[in-house]
Order: sequence, then structure tokens, then C-alpha cells
Amino acid sequence: MSAPSFDTEVPLPTDGDLAWWGPLSVLRPDLDAKLPQPGAPFRVAFVGQQTYFEVCSQLSSNVVVEPSFVEFRAGADADAMRRRLEQIDPHVVVVFRPEIIPAGVLRSVQALTVGYLTEPLPRSDGDPHPDLERRLQDLAMVDPDQFDRVIAFDPNITAAASRYLPVWRAQPLPVADEVFSPSIVSHDSTRALFVGRTTDHRAGWLAAAKHHYDLMHIEHGVFGVDLATLARQYLIAINVHNEPYPSFENRVALHLAVGNLVISETLSPTNGLDPGLDYLSAADADDLVSFLGLIQDDPQHFEWVRARGHLKAEAFRASRVYSRLLLDLLFDVAEFGRRPR
Repeated sequence: MSAPSFDTEVPLPTDGDLAWWGPLSVLRPDLDAKLPQPGAPFRVAFVGQQTYFEVCSQLSSNVVVEPSFVEFRAGADADAMRRRLEQIDPHVVVVFRPEIIPAGVLRSVQALTVGYLTEPLPRSDGDPHPDLERRLQDLAMVDPDQFDRVIAFDPNITAAASRYLPVWRAQPLPVADEVFSPSIVSHDSTRALFVGRTTDHRAGWLAAAKHHYDLMHIEHGVFGVDLATLARQYLIAINVHNEPYPSFENRVALHLAVGNLVISETLSPTNGLDPGLDYLSAADADDLVSFLGLIQDDPQHFEWVRARGHLKAEAFRASRVYSRLLLDLLFDVAEFGRRPR
């Protein structure tokens, strides 16, 4: 029995997708922001550490978005970043990890500015892990007045984040279109891949799996589209949290987009993915070993899970997510105004 092949390529938006320009043209005077001419794409500048976040941006232009990526990491030259933005002259700026932008750097930027919170934070249930407390301390450095709207990757962190800046909405990090495989392909082996730095939590999860099965662990150095290319060589992709607290890692959506059969530590939230149907949910290290054994014994039995997960990944496709986000952003700013200027 051969692996099912599902063609999931999605065509770029057509001129018909720009019908929403009609009502927006009425709102243009109220937006207090420059906009492209009707029918022209938005210049969107994505700002962040390229190795981690380029794969969460939109890489290729379509009729809605003309993207650029501006490299910036904590402690880098903020003036150089702002000069690069002036050269691009964007309509919208999306900043991954807004807490790393020094105070005031974006206040003079005329474009609409969106901060995207990408790090887990303490939740309201139970005592927070020290790692989460450290990340919350990092967020305390944010300058909220230089962002028109803020998005959280996880709805469970909005209460903690709201101590320092208002959260407009919550949605998971997108996956660049270039990551998506047109169809899932058959594999001759049941090799598994895990990408991520070693922590005590991860070491405890992976020790037995490494001992009994063909599991490749890559600590660092492969990112973005290169990671997707590597992942296509493996049937299975494993996701284990950084520390023993719940989260939803963007690598889950990336591996589903590639076409991997994903085994993940319990996800929270699941962001529309159904455990046991779109991916395999492991409660502990023993579950992980059991799943690897079952797949090795009969890999074809799990092909429908892999195929369904690949289809579900379309919800994370960057060109879809950012086109819809722009529309919501414009209507919200027209209704409720921009940041203090």
C-alpha cells in the first residue's frame, strides 16, 4: 500500500481577493496611516532574529503583501534597523519579540506597527516555572507606546503580558509558504528527527527513544527553510517542550507543513489540531517510545494521521494568515485608533 498523496498547494490570491478594498477606501481618512493605492500590495517589514523568525514571516510577494525581512536581535544596532525600515518605507511593520526593541525606536515610524509575542509566559494556574518568570522579566523591558497592536502566540499568556502592554489578539505563529511540501511522500525507513537544544527535561524524554530507535537529534545550526529541507528526509518529527510547562511550539506546525508524522508532548493550546488525528500526543517518555515502536512495526497504519496533519497545517500558511491579519488590523485601527503619537 502506497502513502496517500494530497496535493495541498494553494494558489496565490487573485484580484478577486482585493474586494475588501471597497469598504476600506471609505475608512482611509480615519486610519491616520499611509496605505497603498487600491489594488497595490502592502509593503510589510518583518523585524526579528532571522534564524528563528524568518520562517514565521511571509517570504514571497503576492497581490496582498510585498514582504521584507529586517534582521534584528537583542542588543543589536537599533538605529541601523530603523534606517533600514526607512529605506523599505513599509505600510506595516511586524516585530517578533517586541520586548527587544529599545524604547522609542519605532515611535517615529509612520507605518502601522504590530508586536508579536513569541515567548511562553506564566499562566494563571499553579506556580510558574523559573524560566517563565525570567521571560516575564524580559517582557517588562517593552515600550508599549511604539506598537499599534500586539499579538500573543498563546492565549494563555495574555493575562501575564497585559501587565506591561495590551494584547489585541492571540494566534499561533504562521509558517512560511516555502516550508510546505506540495504532497506527502513515502519513506523507506521510520527515522525520527528532533531539533532543539538539550535541557534536563528533554534529555529525560529522549534518552530511551535514542537508545532503542533511529532518532537524530540536532542541537543547533539548522533553521527555517533549511530545517524544512532536512525534515523531509525523515518520516517522524518529535516535539518536546523546552522545560516542563505546557506550550505550543511553532515547530509543530512547521513539521506538519513539511509532511512529517509528528509525535509531541502534550500541547496547550492545540490551536485547532486534534491529538490522535492530526498528530500523536505523548503524555510521557514511555508514550514516546511506544509510538516509535508502533510506527516501526506498521508505518502504513499512521499514514492517514500524517496526511490529515499535513492538510491541517494549511491553517498556519503565512500568505493566508498575514493577508487576513492586515484586513483585521486596518478595520480595528480605523475603529479604535492608533497608538499614542
